[in-house]
Order: sequence, then C-alpha cells, then structure tokens
Amino acid sequence: MKKALLSPSGILLSVIVLLALAAPILPLHDPLKLDVANRFAGPSAAHLLGQDEIGRDLLSRLVHALRGAILISGSAAVLAGVIGSLLGIVAAYNRGLTEMLSMRFMDIVLCFPPLLLAMLAATLYGSGPLTLVPVLALVYVPSFTRVAHASVLTIRTLDYVEATRLMGASPARIVLRTILPNIAGPLSVQFSFVMAMSVVLESGLSFLGLGVVPPEPSLGMMIGAARATVIDEPWLLFAPCIVLTGLILVLNAFCDHMRDLFDPRRSSAA
Repeated sequence: MKKALLSPSGILLSVIVLLALAAPILPLHDPLKLDVANRFAGPSAAHLLGQDEIGRDLLSRLVHALRGAILISGSAAVLAGVIGSLLGIVAAYNRGLTEMLSMRFMDIVLCFPPLLLAMLAATLYGSGPLTLVPVLALVYVPSFTRVAHASVLTIRTLDYVEATRLMGASPARIVLRTILPNIAGPLSVQFSFVMAMSVVLESGLSFLGLGVVPPEPSLGMMIGAARATVIDEPWLLFAPCIVLTGLILVLNAFCDHMRDLFDPRRSSAA
C-alpha cells in the first residue's frame, strides 16, 4: 500500500483527499452564503473562480462538493468492502449451503442495473448522505463478495493454510491471520475501483435530484443547475465537470496502479 501511495497517481489522490477533507478550515468563503447582487460575477481577487447564479462563491462550492463526493463514496466503499468481503470469505471457507445462499443472493442483486437500484432505494428512503452511503454500499457489495470468494477459493487449500489448520488454529484465526492478509491485494484494487464508480453514481443521483440535498454543494447538482445558463455562463457548467472528470481520472489511474502492483504475473516477471 505504501508503494501505491508513493506513485504519481497515489500522491495526486492524497493531495486531493487532504484538500477536500480540510475544506472547513481552509480560508474559503461560506459555500452557502448568497450574494444575489453579484450573481454571475466573473473571477476576482475575492472570488477566484467567480460566483454562481445566486452569488455563491464557485471555488468554495467546488471544494466542498469534492469533499462531499469523497466522504460519501469513501464511506460507501468501506461499508461495501467490509460486508462484501466478510460474506465472500465465509461463503468460500464454509462452502455448502452458506456458499449457495450467499452467492445466489449476490447474483440477484447484480441483475439490477446499479443506477436503477440506487434510484429505487433513494426514491423510497429519501435523499441525503445518510441514504446515499448505504444505497451505494448495497450496489457494490456483490463485487467485493465475488472478489473475496474467488480469492479464498484459490488459496484455501494451499499448503500454508492447511498447515495452520493442522496446528489447531480456529477458523476465525485462520481467516483473519492467514487468509485475509493474502487476499488484501485484490480487495484493495476492488476498493479503489468501487470508490471511483461510487463518485460517478453519487454525482448521477445528485444530478437527478436524488442525492445530496440542496443547498449543500454537490458536483452532480452543480452540473444540473448550470444547464439553464450554459449559453450565457458556460464556466458554471465546465468547472464542476472538470473537477468531476479529474477526480475520476485520478481514481482510475490509482486503480490501474494498484492492479499492476498486485498482479502476480507482473511480480513474477519482475
């Protein structure tokens, strides 16, 4: 993991995350403060990127929207990773009925398109981060389950696992101390991928009005609001699009680096 963070994509992602998390203490304007008299004002010393359709500082709203996207997608990825990995490990280690029920349920969830499933859940339970995090986690639990299940099936019968079992170790100890460290690589790659996809899905839901609740800033919601003024003020649309695209590209580059780092074929070739 240290090698991944020291890569160019890892360093850039770390800078973005730190900037976003530090948004409340940065010397920025209040992202919710209105200044209708200066609506659509261009860049100035006080407002480096200008002001939006109701006079709010655009730079401040972009940074806080980036913070929201990272917190929501990161929390969803962690929750999905914990639940999905646990289900996949238990299913592959115990086999039998546990495996059949767990994997068939994951197959049912995978039958629904992620956006459709997320829209249905957000419509039923309302908008907001407290709804978004479990909804996004539910969408991506099956991917972690399948990765963990396949990884455990690969190593559960290897000599070092059998040796640990013959030494009298409990199943919980075997899973936590022997199996889990050896499947951390594929799960880490899946985590970075899920986080990137969660950013896209969260932005899409906010664009449709089913995500972050106004007036809190969201990249998807800012893109949706800027459509009405795109002819006269295209910058209000381009700015959140650039930030969203940049974040996804960095996350995808980090995911690719993680995949290469943990690829056994790459390691053996080296």
